[in-house]
Amino acid sequence: MADWVIVVDDDMTNLKMAGHILSKKNMRVTALKSGAALLEYVKDNHPDLILLDIKMPGMDGFETMERLKAQMVPGEEIPVIFLTADESFETEMQGLSLGAMDFIKKPFNPEVLALRVRHTIELVRLQRNLMDEVDRKTQENASLSLHVVQTLAEAIDAKDTYTNGHSGRVAQYSRLIAGRYGYFPGRQDEIYMIGLLHDVGKIGVPDAVISKPGKLTEEEFAQIKTHPVMGERILKQIMEMPQLAVGARWHHERFDGSGYPDGLSGTDIPEEARIVAVADAYDAMTSRRSYRDILSQEEVTAELQLGRGGQFDPAFADIMLEMILEDPDYRMRET
Repeated sequence: MADWVIVVDDDMTNLKMAGHILSKKNMRVTALKSGAALLEYVKDNHPDLILLDIKMPGMDGFETMERLKAQMVPGEEIPVIFLTADESFETEMQGLSLGAMDFIKKPFNPEVLALRVRHTIELVRLQRNLMDEVDRKTQENASLSLHVVQTLAEAIDAKDTYTNGHSGRVAQYSRLIAGRYGYFPGRQDEIYMIGLLHDVGKIGVPDAVISKPGKLTEEEFAQIKTHPVMGERILKQIMEMPQLAVGARWHHERFDGSGYPDGLSGTDIPEEARIVAVADAYDAMTSRRSYRDILSQEEVTAELQLGRGGQFDPAFADIMLEMILEDPDYRMRET
């Protein structure tokens, strides 16, 4: 497909000359006589480049450029080269500051005009292709990272016969809470990853303690309580995702300050950890344990209401309570 250029100039001679030069180079050319006509035209058309005269009656090229930028979709901007007979430094600086790719002096040198137009279009196309490739690789890396994290979470859950699928459910509940609280999709994905790895520190706790069916001794419980700090030590090595360590270290803090390992309270506890804490507790109550079956929805609701403002951030506890009300068939539980 031929490259498509719009030429905007109030001088018909310049329009015809530019059109003739570019058409001979197998480019498609559209001629417009004013900035207003350009702004209207690009609402439904997306050329590869705009050649825009600066000195035009009514709306000049600079004002046209400002309005054009305002109505363009980010990432889909049309490159602009200014046409001018003014060689002053001030004119060039003003044009470049508005985002112009280049300046072409009038009267046109045919070869210079054609080369600069062609090179600018190729440069912009290369930049966009590069950005698309970066985005694709980023998505590939994110998918790979998620797969690795999910595999690690499954390995953590496998240490305890009674917590099969726990990390995945906590991650899912955390994402749902975050979404309802107003997190945008990217942040929801982050909270999902944090939820998946919140118990990673249990890797360092002996299996006999983790999967013990009866009541833990004080010494055994002290070993369990080391897993948040151990989890942070593991995850803080992942420099690309520093937020992962937040959920691991502080998901057992309590809103009233009586939790561990640091006794943080209220909003001193990172928001992500406060979300995971609610999701973690909910899954603990709605999963089977060696010493009890799944609690009823009424019991879970009562516990969340009791812990609201004490164990849990009231805002996130309230969101979880809303989710329970919307789940009359009790699907949010271990199956």
